[in-house]
Amino acid sequence: MSDQIGPVFAALADPTRRTMVQSLLRDGTTTVPTLTAALPISRQAVAKHLATLDGAGLIERAPGQGREVRYRLREGALAPAASWLTETQHEWDDRLARLKASVEAAARPSRTR
Repeated sequence: MSDQIGPVFAALADPTRRTMVQSLLRDGTTTVPTLTAALPISRQAVAKHLATLDGAGLIERAPGQGREVRYRLREGALAPAASWLTETQHEWDDRLARLKASVEAAARPSRTR
């Protein structure tokens, strides 16, 4: 069984990579030089972060002018992780609701005669 969402969560665990994703959400596409100018890290570090996002399936290369390499978000890339989070949230909430009901029932005075 392949873990498709583990690499997504690992990639998004880093605040620099989340900043890059936010930049892509805002701008649509970006380049290594643009990110290097916006972030307090080296060009090599930017490239390494982009490689991690690419490895997680979150970004892809976009057509650029000449030799320019642009990156964009991959459509639907977050869907499996978002689905897992939604399902887990519902299960979590249901479990907590059952626990609350059980604790409240145990705390009520019994009606024995």
